[in-house]
Amino acid sequence: MTTDDPVRFDRAIGRLRHLMLGLAVAGALGALAWKGWGWALGFAAGAAASLLNFNWLHQLVASIGPGGRRTGKRVFIFLAARYVLLGVCGYVIVTVFGLNLTAALAGLLVAVAAVLLEILYELIYAGT
Repeated sequence: MTTDDPVRFDRAIGRLRHLMLGLAVAGALGALAWKGWGWALGFAAGAAASLLNFNWLHQLVASIGPGGRRTGKRVFIFLAARYVLLGVCGYVIVTVFGLNLTAALAGLLVAVAAVLLEILYELIYAGT
C-alpha cells in the first residue's frame, strides 16, 4: 500500500473521528468527576464544536480535491460562515448557558489531541 492510497486516508479519517468521540466522552467524564456538571457540559460543547469543525474541514478539502463540486465563491462563503457560526455558538455556550469557558476551550482541543494520537498510531503501525 502506498502512502497516497485513498483507502489508507479513509481509514485514518475514520480513526480520527473515533478518537475524537472517545476523547470527548473521556474528557467530559473526567471534567464531571473533577469539577462538576458545568465543566463537563462545557467540555462536551467544545468537543462537539471541534468535531463539527473537523467534519466541515474534511468536506471542504474533499470538495477542493479531484472531482470536487464547489467552486471559488462558495468555498469562501463556507469558510467565513463556518467561523462566524462557531463564534456565535461559543458565545451562546458561555453567556446564555453559563458553561465554563475554560472547559469549552479545552474541548475545542479534542481534534488536536486526536490528530496527535493518529500520528503516533501511524508512526507505530506504518510498516504493517
